[in-house]
Amino acid sequence: MFETNYELIKAQLDAIDPIDYGRTRNYLDGSVTRLSPYISRGVISTKMVMQHVLDQGHSLFQIEKFLQELAWRDYWQQIWIEKGDLINDDLKQTQPDYEHFEMPRSIIDATTGVQAIDQAINQFYIDGYLHNHVRMYIAAIACNMGKSHWKTPARWMYYHLLDGDWASNALSWQWVAGSNSNKKYWANQDNINKYCYSAQRGTFLDVEYEAFDKMSIPIELSSTSDFVLKTKLQAKEKVVIESNKPLLVYNYYNLDPNWHKELDANRVLLLEPSIFKKYPISPNAIDFMMGLSGNIPGIQIYVGEFQELKKEIEAEEIIFKEHPLNFNYEGIEEPRDWMFSVKGYYPSFFGFWKKCKKELKQLDQ
Repeated sequence: MFETNYELIKAQLDAIDPIDYGRTRNYLDGSVTRLSPYISRGVISTKMVMQHVLDQGHSLFQIEKFLQELAWRDYWQQIWIEKGDLINDDLKQTQPDYEHFEMPRSIIDATTGVQAIDQAINQFYIDGYLHNHVRMYIAAIACNMGKSHWKTPARWMYYHLLDGDWASNALSWQWVAGSNSNKKYWANQDNINKYCYSAQRGTFLDVEYEAFDKMSIPIELSSTSDFVLKTKLQAKEKVVIESNKPLLVYNYYNLDPNWHKELDANRVLLLEPSIFKKYPISPNAIDFMMGLSGNIPGIQIYVGEFQELKKEIEAEEIIFKEHPLNFNYEGIEEPRDWMFSVKGYYPSFFGFWKKCKKELKQLDQ
């Protein structure tokens, strides 16, 4: 399970082993940080994690893979900023070979017959977390073997993830499915056995890679369904605002307890029903968000749209952090804490990373 106490979250930074991460990150028990839920919720930033690791004195050569993987999160966000709602559809090209807009029932029910996958899904429903390699396995099974269009299963995964970041989630699914990449991602049973420490044989994935292109949908994935995902927000309550103080607006993507920590201000966690209707999240994700908000002294919860909040209160000024979902906010917009100054759309991550690496070398010096 994931801590929500900020001091315990900060302590986890000291446990990062960026060198071992580079060697073992693809294995189910690899030296991953499990910090992604806190980064996605804006409790800590990618820059904060990077600086912490750099301060440990590692050489750039030793930790480049760690920093590169961390930068993927900023890369996806930059695409969302640049492309907006276009990331909700096939970004670069139509997904190849999809046949429907539903999802294999066996993935939802954790009955694919691939033991490592089914176990991971059952645990996912409990703790809201999946190892990145397992996310790719599930996406490949749903889209490339089950012929689902990526968007429905991507919504299912985002709903349950504590580290739900729509840009990272949607664009990663598209990368696997071939609509945001030059080719599809495949994984067979040998690959799963290697990285999940299983020894299973005889599944629909127990084939050579050359066989995938010619395979029809396996019977285990042939039953599909759609579903309705809903966010259960709490009842709306009035907030008490002191009009002579600024209002700091927090949301699902900004729960930073250090943001203007010393400022005497009103602090409101804004939960807009329209956002959660478009991007639903699970009760587990709601509980996690509320737990994290407890690190912000004096935080009040407002369930309603930004314009409703603005009409109901009088505040000296309204301050918020930039995010693609804050397009309707009005007031003083402040930047997020990025790893690098590189902005804009890059068709490939490595084009983005090449620019970032120039700044990284300057930092390293």
